[in-house]
Amino acid sequence: MEFDSHIIWNIILTLVILPLGWWIRTSHDEIRRQDILLNKTREEIARDYVSKRELEQDLTRILNAIERLDEKLDRIQEAAVKEFRL
Repeated sequence: MEFDSHIIWNIILTLVILPLGWWIRTSHDEIRRQDILLNKTREEIARDYVSKRELEQDLTRILNAIERLDEKLDRIQEAAVKEFRL
């Protein structure tokens, strides 16, 4: 009788522990997979997108170029006004 109760208890434990172990393993594998994907995403974002500092530097260069063009156009306009006033 005792032998049968041990077998039944082992079967019950196996039926409870086995699915629990499988669930833990698949959850761990999925978390590891998502961690790898997250790291790849971070690398791609850093590679594909501009940082705020780089954007600010580029915009400063563009605005400086526009300002120089504006000053040049003002000088051309003043020279044209002086030439046609005579």
